Amino acid sequence: MKRNKPLALVAGAALLTLAACGGGSSDDGSTGDDGAKRDFGGQEGGTKDAERQGPAVEVEGATAGGTVTVYLPGDPGPDTLDPTAGWSVTGNSIQQALTSRSLTQYVRDEDGQPVLVPDLATDLGTANEDFTEWTFTIRDDATWEDGQPVTADEVAFGICRSLDSEAFPSGAGTEYSKTFFDGAADYEGPYTGKDPKCEKWSGISVDGQDVTIKMAVPFPDMDYWGAFMAMGPAPLGNASKPPNYGNKPLSNGPYKVDSYKPNEELVLVKNDQWSADSDPGRHQYADEFVFKFNQDQAKVDEIMLSDNSDSQTAVSTALGSDKYNDANGQLGERLVQQTSQCVSTLTPDYTKITDINVRKALAYAYPYQDVWIAGGEVPGVTRVPANSVMPPGMAGKKEFFVDGEQITYDPEKSKALLAEAGYGDKPYPITMVFYEVDPLAVAGQEQITKGFEAGGFSVKAIPVQDSPYNIWLDPDNKVNKKLNLRGVNWCSDWPAGSTMLPPLLKGGAVYNTAFFDEPSINDEMDNINTLPLEEQADAWGALDEKIMTEYFPIIPTAFRNDLFVFGSKIGNPSGDGSIGAPNYKDLYVMQ
Repeated sequence: MKRNKPLALVAGAALLTLAACGGGSSDDGSTGDDGAKRDFGGQEGGTKDAERQGPAVEVEGATAGGTVTVYLPGDPGPDTLDPTAGWSVTGNSIQQALTSRSLTQYVRDEDGQPVLVPDLATDLGTANEDFTEWTFTIRDDATWEDGQPVTADEVAFGICRSLDSEAFPSGAGTEYSKTFFDGAADYEGPYTGKDPKCEKWSGISVDGQDVTIKMAVPFPDMDYWGAFMAMGPAPLGNASKPPNYGNKPLSNGPYKVDSYKPNEELVLVKNDQWSADSDPGRHQYADEFVFKFNQDQAKVDEIMLSDNSDSQTAVSTALGSDKYNDANGQLGERLVQQTSQCVSTLTPDYTKITDINVRKALAYAYPYQDVWIAGGEVPGVTRVPANSVMPPGMAGKKEFFVDGEQITYDPEKSKALLAEAGYGDKPYPITMVFYEVDPLAVAGQEQITKGFEAGGFSVKAIPVQDSPYNIWLDPDNKVNKKLNLRGVNWCSDWPAGSTMLPPLLKGGAVYNTAFFDEPSINDEMDNINTLPLEEQADAWGALDEKIMTEYFPIIPTAFRNDLFVFGSKIGNPSGDGSIGAPNYKDLYVMQ
């Protein structure tokens, strides 16, 4: 899942993160400049409770009423609210928690760990012996905001929509539905395939309240995939036709869309047709949520540390590095530090930068700490050095270093590698974009340019006002065609290497912005999915090491952690470790 904040994306610092951050664990405590050690809570992921039913367990001391304002510094927010298109941390964390239900969902246990529980399904699904068929029974007490029941046919239609990669080119279905569902690879979807009732796809069937999905290959993680909005319902027919449906989708969660201004603001109000008894994981404490996108980090920090009326009922999804020590000393439990199974990357264009030594030179020319600080990150806290694509705590991850030790900023090493590749006579040209809307992204790009130039590169940095993802993911974009360096911030969709390597490094994958495409590696990825379940984690870890050491097609610039700031009247300040965002489901305003 991507992270949306374009700054981190380009700067390798706070970038928007893509989608489904599954929880990861870390044993490393982080120490700020004041010497105070703060531990990131481990997010193991993998705990399940198939029997959990609604209503959700009440949060102790929770009170009803009030407005929660959420500031998202440097984050443009989702491009669309269509649940099928959702594959970013920002959009998914808001909608999955508050407006859009799916087959399964996550809740927090007493220790803050994510637990997979039912949502629209009555349990976590039933698979056949080899995981090639899954059946989910849809509960009969969930409703839309207009009071109509959510039907099994609507769930099946929503799942079918996820196969339309033309209508939803950046949706998670392009990776998982198209890969795992039987007949999905050749099915164009209800819109592109002019099949409005999904009659041409036989991979799904409905029998009463039961929805059965057939798989092309074994898919033991279907219950995790069920937690994505793409595995949720959509109104039948033209009522949910894209792109218009993405402006104001019909809610089936505790809140509904009141107003939406892309890149600016999203206002959610209570959905009076939602039944708490039907929902094992969500609450409806606040009267309203107001999400403010593309906020200036310095201004938000000033608000959040003032404890004035604007900050007391507010949440910030980030904190500037220069305010970390102050916040660490002042805020106590209202400064929440959370580990995430996320990695920031630079992606050299594999079709243009064909020499591995040039790609390694870029890694040595990247001024990691300077970029993190300029981008508002806290080295050792929100960003730590990365050695691989798979993040710490993920089952199967190998502890290896591409060059025998952690790659750090070393411009002389970079110039030596360029000379070895035959580019020692003049600077090697790099063309990239940066998000000029965010001052921190601008500052981060300045450090990148300075570091690259010291390492023997010349840099053409193109300012853009649109999310860099919208450029990187559009093959017809004129600016994108000029680039030879891009980036992606990525979080695991659930705690497995299958949600890290294929989305970023398989040939043709949507978020493979490096255009890395090696047939033998593609085949190995396909083969791992057919291995016995107990062998898959180690196989993904071994493949991670092989790709990085033999090809080095992608530069992991940091493993990411999060800092969230909560106002003094926000109850239950906490993070959602399943997706790397504030725990919107359980927040309330103290009265």
